[in-house]
Amino acid sequence: MNNELMGIINLSEAEEYLGELSRTRPLAAVPFGGRYRLIDFVLSNMVNSGVSNVGIFIQHKYRSLMDHLRSGKEWDLARKRDGLFILPPAYTKNPMQIHRGDVENFYSNLDYLCKSRQKYVVIAGPEMVSNLDYRHALEFHKTTGADITVLYTKANCVTHDCIRSTVLEIGQDGKVLDMTEYKECGQCQNISMKTFIMERKILIELVNECIARGDSDFIKHCIIKNITKLNVRGYHHQGYVARISSLRGYFQHSMELLSPHIWKEIFFKSGLIYTKVKDEPPAKYMADADVSNSLVSTGCYIEGKVENCILFRGVKVHKGAYIKNSIVMQNGEICSGAVLENIICDKDVKITADKQFKGECNYPIIIKKGQVI
Repeated sequence: MNNELMGIINLSEAEEYLGELSRTRPLAAVPFGGRYRLIDFVLSNMVNSGVSNVGIFIQHKYRSLMDHLRSGKEWDLARKRDGLFILPPAYTKNPMQIHRGDVENFYSNLDYLCKSRQKYVVIAGPEMVSNLDYRHALEFHKTTGADITVLYTKANCVTHDCIRSTVLEIGQDGKVLDMTEYKECGQCQNISMKTFIMERKILIELVNECIARGDSDFIKHCIIKNITKLNVRGYHHQGYVARISSLRGYFQHSMELLSPHIWKEIFFKSGLIYTKVKDEPPAKYMADADVSNSLVSTGCYIEGKVENCILFRGVKVHKGAYIKNSIVMQNGEICSGAVLENIICDKDVKITADKQFKGECNYPIIIKKGQVI
């Protein structure tokens, strides 16, 4: 285990951009990739990097997230020392107070930060899906003598959604000169992965300074506001990164998992991706089943035609049904004669016989959780 590095997963992302998918759950609990939740990727990255002390700073709508994480056993974080800590939001201590930003969450849980024994901390969110080893970034951080290291990726903003992303301006010496919100001004951009490495004592100092000044946003006020005062360096992660910050991005990156080289990198590159274990039988393909280029999870029952799709656990596709370029989440049921194309079905959705729905690849139709149509 890495006794130098602790992990913080900061659940501060704006969730409204995923529409119905995040109406009843936080972004971290949004299903992705057949049987995973978005938080599984960053949490698995931390565990695979030897991190044994992980704190999750929750915000709201966290019931489904706590049900998914449970004790942290699946990530080997059910421990007597260190382990998984789910830390309450600031407003639970004073329900009448207006919650302004994630710095308040850091400050209200300052005891956890002060009592942790690791020297360094990696702070990340669930928005960026990747498979990486934080130990490489930590070595870069120590070698360069940085106060703060920002992980970033290069993205083609013509083919991928870069709206609301943070763009890094990096000098020739690798120092971060500026961080600004993305504006349509070029194809390839240095996009922040909203992942930071720093000494734990520096984080505590930054949080205390922000609270003393009445500031509230971690990236804006703790990082960007101090970018000229501190030695902030950029670490380029050259692997695949899926940025989930819009419905279009969610659908596009989900479909990219059907590419074998992307699928292998996301799930195997620096270590396995772990998730909540459910004891289910393998998928069952009947005589009339016709499945091509799809991710099919355990517990599925398929009689119909499935093409370029992602089927979560327990999905039933009846005889005569046809699904193309779609995502059907857990326990979905597609009855005989139904046709779906460019559709996202949330959990427990039932499409009755002979119904037809067709969306566009850039504007998929969402059928919300539990709907019977």
